[in-house]
Amino acid sequence: MDISACEHLLTERGTQQTAGTMGTPSGPPRRRCIPWNRLLLAVSLLTFWTPPTTAQLTTETVPPLAAEGSDVLLLAHNVANNPLGYAWYRGERVDNSQLIVSCRVATNLTIKGPAHSGREALYPNGTLLIQNVTQKDTGSYMLLVTKDDLQTERQTGQIHVHPVLPTPVITSNNSKPWEHKDTVVLTCGPETQNTSYMWWISNQSLPKSTRLKLSEDKRTLTVFSVTRKEKGPYVCETRNLVSISRSDPFTLDVLWRVNAQALSVGAITGIVIGVLLVLTLLAVLGCFIFLHSLDLRLHSSQICLFFFPNPGCLHNRGNWPPASTSGRGPSGSSASQASLPDARPPAPIYQELLHPDTDVYCNISHKADAGP
Repeated sequence: MDISACEHLLTERGTQQTAGTMGTPSGPPRRRCIPWNRLLLAVSLLTFWTPPTTAQLTTETVPPLAAEGSDVLLLAHNVANNPLGYAWYRGERVDNSQLIVSCRVATNLTIKGPAHSGREALYPNGTLLIQNVTQKDTGSYMLLVTKDDLQTERQTGQIHVHPVLPTPVITSNNSKPWEHKDTVVLTCGPETQNTSYMWWISNQSLPKSTRLKLSEDKRTLTVFSVTRKEKGPYVCETRNLVSISRSDPFTLDVLWRVNAQALSVGAITGIVIGVLLVLTLLAVLGCFIFLHSLDLRLHSSQICLFFFPNPGCLHNRGNWPPASTSGRGPSGSSASQASLPDARPPAPIYQELLHPDTDVYCNISHKADAGP
């Protein structure tokens, strides 16, 4: 009702009251002026005066997002006074094949329907409890309330069940990549639906780099031309609406050229040491052979000197005197018996080897010169 209508209504009521008091006027009725304060009060009263209404039936899911294995309540609010009974159905319509449980309030008689799984319980105020929910319990549930006047009210609730995420594990396509050479692909698993993935390196979020690339679902991280700076540790985090889980740290074993050179130097050092050992053994063996042969030569010289002594002190050492020409043969060319041993070259003696400048032949007693 607008202000003009309200003013007209108040004016008309005031005219009627005046007429009833003073009688019927002889002339046409006259409108009275209504003060603004009275008019505003009338408008306020008409505006805020409304007939009482009954609160509508509602349902509430607690918790609104349930983790798999938890308990869920479907609370009934604003239930009519003294209801005749309650009934919960699976879905959004009344279907006896989808009846979970029903209850008659007067007798407290509870009837389990075909959709009852053994985990549901109905409270006297119409609230439904579902224990140990699974992802199969996700969906719509309808409450039907029968009032004492045989009228019914309906309200639908929703249950959302999400899995509890397992601990993720990071896998790599290359366990020992080479620096500035290999590309490494890190994968966070297992893959689950309605799950978001996040990566951390050295307890920090991934830096902005052209060598780091995430897949669209952020489940796979690619490191191009990996360096020692990207060794890690890496941590993968998975999230859904009811749980958060983090993987164990994963560190890349990056190989670089310094390691390869160290291995080469070590191998070369081993080879050099082996060669030096072999050369040392060969040198010792050669020295032993040389000394042994020298000892044999000394012994052979002494033997030759003992059996074939030189009859005189010769000035030309190393050469035997010429054979005697006074042979007893007719031709005079036969050698004497004393000259037969002279056919072999004399062997050096021990003294000559020790003192090569000493004429040792002069120190020998010439027994051969004495006659018989």
